[in-house]
Amino acid sequence: MSDAIRPQPGILDIALYQGGKSAISGVANALKLSSNENPFGPSDKAKEAFLRSVHQIHRYPSTDHLALRTAIAEVHKLDAGRVICGAGSDEIITFLCQAYAGPGDEVLFTEHGFLMYRISAMAVGATPVEVPERERTTDVDALLAACNHRTRLVFIANPNNPTGTMISAADVARLADGLPDQAILVLDGAYAEYVEGYDAGLALIEARGNVVMTRTFSKIYGLGGLRIGWGYGPQPIIDVLNRIRGPFNLSNTALETAEAAVRDQDYVAKCRADNARQRVWLAEALAELGVPSDISMANFVLARFADQAEAQACDDYLQTQGLLVRQVAGYKLPQCLRITVGDASGCRRVAHAVAQFKGVR
Repeated sequence: MSDAIRPQPGILDIALYQGGKSAISGVANALKLSSNENPFGPSDKAKEAFLRSVHQIHRYPSTDHLALRTAIAEVHKLDAGRVICGAGSDEIITFLCQAYAGPGDEVLFTEHGFLMYRISAMAVGATPVEVPERERTTDVDALLAACNHRTRLVFIANPNNPTGTMISAADVARLADGLPDQAILVLDGAYAEYVEGYDAGLALIEARGNVVMTRTFSKIYGLGGLRIGWGYGPQPIIDVLNRIRGPFNLSNTALETAEAAVRDQDYVAKCRADNARQRVWLAEALAELGVPSDISMANFVLARFADQAEAQACDDYLQTQGLLVRQVAGYKLPQCLRITVGDASGCRRVAHAVAQFKGVR
């Protein structure tokens, strides 16, 4: 290839995103607890919609996603005209960076925040700014102190990944109110459904013009393989994002399956309750083995070990037992392992394996 063919400045500085492991060499049926997937998969109604969609796969999907946007709006009591759909919430994050950040601009996110914030900022030539957390929790004062006239986007996940921690609605409101006039607060609500009664920032969006929410069907809805997400915000911002959204960015199968999934809120409630019960059990079982974790509000536990060597050794042992969890050194948490909350059997397998690793009988 010619030396004259070069990517945009900064692209080669982007570290490749590494997802959670999905296989162990030599192990046929490994239990995957590395990607925060719903252990029960999607609802029966979503599966039925997926199967029906085969009759339409020769047709182009709608460009306006009206049926899905309407379903989301009805379930969450939103304005359908201010909902935008994407190929996972990742794509909404990408749209926001493409539309509102570029060379000379800064994009803020927290120390242990989702890696795609940094990647999406760098992809458009903006400067990523990592802001310290306080005990693995978003620090509003630190974020506000890091803001300046170059700040265009501020990303926080609430609950956060990979820590599972969460800040209050009052703290989020204080952050929104304190941002510079040109900055947008983006509330990543990938795990919002796991928090009973949580609106993921809807009240803030309705009261202000500088807050956007992103959501996903990949977690509690069990549709990670279809790549479906959505966003909600002020009409002017959503109108801008739709100008750069590809007209056919979601397939008929994705649209129809997601519509059925979001309308099945009984299934969501069941998954939320089961996750909460198993999450508490797993966290307590690990704590009894000398492996503490912060109170998680998501569908995973961030297990803390003495140091990186112990975390690595435990991960190695778990793999010998056919268990896949997530190392999070890339999130500046080398002494930790993020463990997805599985079903009751999965949680007990993990606790038993950690006990064996620790030499507890």
